Amino acid sequence: MLVFRNIEETDVSGIAELERNIFSDAWTSKSIAETIKQPQAFITVAEENGEIAGYCIIYYVLDEGEIARIAVNERWRRRGVGRRLFDYTCECCREKHVERLLLDVRESNESARAFYKNYGFEEDGIRKNFYAEPREHAVLMSKTLA
Repeated sequence: MLVFRNIEETDVSGIAELERNIFSDAWTSKSIAETIKQPQAFITVAEENGEIAGYCIIYYVLDEGEIARIAVNERWRRRGVGRRLFDYTCECCREKHVERLLLDVRESNESARAFYKNYGFEEDGIRKNFYAEPREHAVLMSKTLA
């Protein structure tokens, strides 16, 4: 059974492995471990039987949060994991009195943009040449939590 929870130290290496498999600018185990220690950050995890199905990294200040990463293991895609992980993460945000979420996404990442639009995010602008490897613009998006 899939469980949604906050990160534990033992999850760091599994998340770093997913980072390497999914992103061209993967975070290291060290950077993930440092994020856990930051008081204005949290990481949510979807897990089943010790396997990390997905995770979401949030930084927040006062009532605004930024989604730094959200990822689902390829084996778990198209099974509602991303949606359920995002719902759990939003609930954690509300508990921390985060009222607005911000993010940036690669301009070419149509599936992610559609996912966020489905959740009521609006496109706020473009950050030119934000991403490297490959060089690409970022679409800035935001949503007010209900």
